[in-house]
Amino acid sequence: MSSKASLETELAVVSGFESPQIKLEQYPTPPEIAAHVIHIADLQDDIIDRTIIDLGTGTGMLALGAAFRGPNQIIGIDIDRSALQVAQTNQSRVGTTASIEWILADATQLSFYPQAIQNSDPVTVVMNPPFGAQHGQKHTDRAFLTTAARIADVSYSIHNSGSQSFIESFVADEGGIITHAFEASFTLNRQFEFHDASSTNIDTEVYRINWTDTDITVSNSTEE
Repeated sequence: MSSKASLETELAVVSGFESPQIKLEQYPTPPEIAAHVIHIADLQDDIIDRTIIDLGTGTGMLALGAAFRGPNQIIGIDIDRSALQVAQTNQSRVGTTASIEWILADATQLSFYPQAIQNSDPVTVVMNPPFGAQHGQKHTDRAFLTTAARIADVSYSIHNSGSQSFIESFVADEGGIITHAFEASFTLNRQFEFHDASSTNIDTEVYRINWTDTDITVSNSTEE
């Protein structure tokens, strides 16, 4: 198993959005956060012999990170064709030989998943969904969590800071359990016209949620 640091280095070449859409809240997932999420998933045996599904994959950061750890199947789903084109280019750029299926679709629609998942392996969802930070879009990430609850054995998701009470309530209602949670901050460079500063610091929360087995140990942190 390669180290978290080496994985971060591999992912540093992944390109972001060429023309990000504010309505889709297309912000790039930083390689350091992606590497940490995938590293923790690997330590929890949530990648090997599994199907990995990256909901709202964007330019492929989380799917590509998982590709370096050898799952049986990798699927990246996004509603934006141009983002998926960048993701395919990024796949060549990082040099992974893993097979990744890039699917143009609304990641929150459940109808096509039975056809997309080609085996009976456990499913791990990884995602950096829209935060719902724009006016009138609060908890846009709910639809992504709902999808994860329906198709995944376990999921890893990145959310806006201050989401804890919402996440805990949602997961409890869906019969899941949060096993790991940690905070992560990163610097986001200016990419939309309404951004005043050249860069801003973003505080996020990352959750590992088990959707199928509640007889497990809960950890307050994934700093391993």
